[in-house]
Amino acid sequence: MRNPSFASQEPQAASSSDCTTTANSDERFPPYAPYLMRFLEGVGISNPIPENYSSKDFYSDLLCNHLKVDTVRRGHVTCFTTVKPAITNALDGLHGGVVAAIAERVATATARTLVGEDKDMFLGELAMSYLSSATIDAELIVEGSVVRSGRNLTVIVVEFRMRETGKLVYSSRATFYNSPLVAKI
Repeated sequence: MRNPSFASQEPQAASSSDCTTTANSDERFPPYAPYLMRFLEGVGISNPIPENYSSKDFYSDLLCNHLKVDTVRRGHVTCFTTVKPAITNALDGLHGGVVAAIAERVATATARTLVGEDKDMFLGELAMSYLSSATIDAELIVEGSVVRSGRNLTVIVVEFRMRETGKLVYSSRATFYNSPLVAKI
């Protein structure tokens, strides 16, 4: 039997027969499936979703409770957030999905300081760089600023810095596409 550690396994080339299944073939699990299932169960993948998590805009409310606006100027938005247990990962650092969600929210607000309500905006790209970790009770300054804004495109940079030291921990770049609102007929 091979070692169950994913890091020590050699990658194997897949043959075309590995990818095909027929109604008569017995379907097999890969040899690492039991380990993967134990990992997923350990992180709670099979737990039922609590009822209050299913409410409309639950995640928006969760984020808004942790994000406090400091300043809003043309082309620039600054917010503060404190890392609390509700938004951390298993290692007690700010969860990567929360970082991305906050970056999207701040980038949208920053873009709206230049792009008028007469235009629709949609997020075309969100690139994240996780440079370090922010642990429980860390206070972060989240700054969004416009890199470029034109007729059809707006690019925003969002930086997360430790409030105490100014250390850059997360960075994001968001690209929004702008288009005139289409009148409904």
